[in-house]
Amino acid sequence: MLFEAENGVELKEKLSPKCLPDIVLMDIEMPDMDGFETVSWLKKYYPDISILVVSMFESEEAIVRMVRLGVHGYLSKDIEVEDMHKALEALAAKKIYFSDMVTTALANVVQNGGPSDATNKTAENKSLWESISENERIFLNYACTELTYAEIADKMKLSPKTIDGYRETLFLRFRVKSRVSLAMFAVKNNLVKI
Repeated sequence: MLFEAENGVELKEKLSPKCLPDIVLMDIEMPDMDGFETVSWLKKYYPDISILVVSMFESEEAIVRMVRLGVHGYLSKDIEVEDMHKALEALAAKKIYFSDMVTTALANVVQNGGPSDATNKTAENKSLWESISENERIFLNYACTELTYAEIADKMKLSPKTIDGYRETLFLRFRVKSRVSLAMFAVKNNLVKI
């Protein structure tokens, strides 16, 4: 199923249970119904559709907001064709794909935000937060930065093997398979302060 829509309103009109794409490519700046509103609507009514944002908006606020809304990928409009192919292949395989620019922006926000504060969380997020140990929480904050695992081990004054254990435990608990996915999960669920 392939079609084009000028904005979120037109997309809503064209979608139906009989007419569902696997992936929606979307900008943030659109008339009538912007990308944020459209993603919120899609996640509510068609959560199985993968959403790839392709936008000139590169502000940390816009990126974080889209990640929290649950998009599966985010690219800048000035990316190479190869990046678009990689993103579409990842989303077709029900994975996520975020460009280096996006992961760097998220890392900057997390690094500048400092450690997470468990007191300002919803009940569900608080439950997630409380399901991990203090050292796992510290590791999770560091994992959302650009530090290597060896550097994290050094900062936490722990062995690399212990850090590997935290990583694998959190991968299993949150059902993710990569550091980027772990960081995205943490940001989306407010487990790190940004």
